[in-house]
Amino acid sequence: MAIPDSSVTLDDATIKAFQTDGVTVVRGAFTAWIEALRTGMDATMATPSPLERSYHPEGSAPFFQDLCNWQRIPQFRNFIENSPAGSVAAQLMQAHEVRFFHDHELVKEPGTTLVTPWHQDSPYYCVTGEKTLSLWIPLDPVTKEQCLECVSGSHHWGVTHRPRRFDGSRLYEDDSMPEMPDIDANRALYAIRSWDLAPGDAIAFDFRTIHGAPATTSNTKRRRVFSARWVGDNARFADRGGKGSPPFPHVSLKDGDLLDGPDFPVIYKVTS
Repeated sequence: MAIPDSSVTLDDATIKAFQTDGVTVVRGAFTAWIEALRTGMDATMATPSPLERSYHPEGSAPFFQDLCNWQRIPQFRNFIENSPAGSVAAQLMQAHEVRFFHDHELVKEPGTTLVTPWHQDSPYYCVTGEKTLSLWIPLDPVTKEQCLECVSGSHHWGVTHRPRRFDGSRLYEDDSMPEMPDIDANRALYAIRSWDLAPGDAIAFDFRTIHGAPATTSNTKRRRVFSARWVGDNARFADRGGKGSPPFPHVSLKDGDLLDGPDFPVIYKVTS
């Protein structure tokens, strides 16, 4: 694959915030891509993939989720391959080579009572590495009260917390990982980051950063988010026994192999 030269230059403060806090906000880098991503989101919701996993709590508006659509939705593929996202990921992770990991579509309709519980992405994913990044890109205006929240510095705690499904059950029955602390009951103890966001902005966070999102019961408009996940140098495949999210059942890599193959293309390289 040819490596595009689409790029954006981040300021030192933004890069330092990501390295130190495990989360930062990137302003306006994707404004030109929002309409295309909205079109791709409409197509995804009209024809979801087999990995679609929406939630319909009783008495609540739905919460749509889908995964791994970039190879079938042209607008998503174009964004992954040609937008500044690869350059942004390289700068924030301080990586020489950036691979795309997967996409995630999230749509909370007005009146969704479902809270996205506090969690880390790392124990769900079939990848390990020190350089990881999610770009949480809202396609609609998001107020701070409706925004994704991240616990600053939690990527440096050196702890992987037990992953659970939304129904509270364990993802891995025999894991020995510690439970997630009760952050909501002790919010004053944590540096919790969130922002007012415009379409084109993005929250960037490490896979190890603890994060969650509120219900949208007070919203009058839907909250559409396109999330793009990236890995940097020396990322390795982690065998989750087919229980990870997404599961990638067709990938033949072995535990500890370098992450490689058509599902995980190199999108950006630092050449100087």
